[in-house]
Amino acid sequence: MSFAVERGSKHAGDVNLDCDDVIVGSGAGGAVVAALLAESGRRVLVLEEGPHVPIETIQRLRPSQHLARVWRDGGMTVAVGVGDSPTINVTMGRAVGGSSIVTGAVCFRTPEHVLADWSGRLGLRELTESSLRPHFEEVERAISVEEVPEQMRSLGTQRFAEGAQKLGYVMEPLRRNTKGCNGCGRCNFGCPHGAKMSVDMTYLPRAVAAGATIWSDCLVDTIAMKGGRATGVQGRIIGRNPGFLHRAGRIRVRAQRVVVAAGAYHTPLLLDRCGAGKRSGQVGRNMTLHPSFRMFARFEERIEGWRGALQSAYSRSLQHEGLTMVGLFVPPGVLAATMPGFGTEHVRRAADIPHLAVFGGLLHDEAGGTVRRGPGREPFVTYRMAREDRARIPNVIRRMAEVFFAAGAKEVFPPILGQPGVTADQFARLDLDNVPSMRLECSSQHPLGSARMGTSEGTSVTNVDGRVWGTENLFVADGSLVPTSLGVNPQVTVMALATRVAQRMM
Repeated sequence: MSFAVERGSKHAGDVNLDCDDVIVGSGAGGAVVAALLAESGRRVLVLEEGPHVPIETIQRLRPSQHLARVWRDGGMTVAVGVGDSPTINVTMGRAVGGSSIVTGAVCFRTPEHVLADWSGRLGLRELTESSLRPHFEEVERAISVEEVPEQMRSLGTQRFAEGAQKLGYVMEPLRRNTKGCNGCGRCNFGCPHGAKMSVDMTYLPRAVAAGATIWSDCLVDTIAMKGGRATGVQGRIIGRNPGFLHRAGRIRVRAQRVVVAAGAYHTPLLLDRCGAGKRSGQVGRNMTLHPSFRMFARFEERIEGWRGALQSAYSRSLQHEGLTMVGLFVPPGVLAATMPGFGTEHVRRAADIPHLAVFGGLLHDEAGGTVRRGPGREPFVTYRMAREDRARIPNVIRRMAEVFFAAGAKEVFPPILGQPGVTADQFARLDLDNVPSMRLECSSQHPLGSARMGTSEGTSVTNVDGRVWGTENLFVADGSLVPTSLGVNPQVTVMALATRVAQRMM
């Protein structure tokens, strides 16, 4: 769906703008707030650091081009492991639409046991299942959340489900924000059919239709403050190909209210630079990541795991162990780059891709991440895994391998750097409890909690309505608000909380 965007890179010199509400970031949280405030009659301006890549262009991009154009750092962002913690590859979007355009479209409501923890132990009494249900329903209608039919499961997912059933694990269908999906397995890398209902297909067009203006290529580096009140933002325009007559200038926005929705990596930096939330001592702390581990399995038969929905089924049978197993696949070209070995060995292994199935396991982790200022624009993020979470890693790997072997896999490829494929007997001899953290291959798509909400300034950055403690007219509306790990994909949670923030602002 096409919508108008002001491309900052086309503007020479400085830009000065006025609005009622300025929103920093156009991802899942920022897009929701932009649409709802604009539809309420407010003059809304959205500033996005990344470029605008129209859906018509995204549909034509190869996975490698998609990585280069809309993923932050080409998908190479990391959280540096501290102590006996693995370094974690953290993937995020950097374009109009934010990380919404690089997700696998998986949609979970916040689990009831998590909400019970928030409303009970954390004292966030307004955040119950019944009070958030209307927000969940509103979001799910807006982005077309639907259940993945069983016939759209890839053969790899079917084989994993067969193994899971033999071991007594229950597999359930995933729900995703799709419309007209034909199961081509490209969700994370740009749906060629425009079937993924990311915010560039849903909330951002609504915002523009209601009068909001979106600027791309605008890097906000300062929130303007006066007497404890947010009065706007300042930053610079990112020139894509500046020529002799094109000078990338500054952008200054005067606004009645500021909403920061730059994501869990960058929202804390903006708050820190202007001193907002400083008294809490919590800005940039308490980040959770859902550390995730993939498992490849090779079957004698051709699996062709790219045929079917990229993510279609999951199991919460191990939820009591802090583990959720979720189906996935990645395009063959990307998968080939992750295969072990060098030279002819790597070529031989890559040739096995049609026989590979993939599944993933994510941990419901404790808050171990910290966001600090780096030497440049990007933050320096560290992650110290809780002792209990670190102890769960061998179990995550064992469980997924056992399921695949029960399904008839000939060998598995554990998420251990340099580890070749192993048979069931060889796997049983692996000393998983003593694998050095530096050899663990770990990823995350869910950074959360670095500007978390709470009931007091001493324990949180914002109140339950997303307003930053000790300031006026400054709000947060992205994943950094989420007070604890969820144990499931956070897209719907982020959007529901953003809906609540926007409604409190009206």
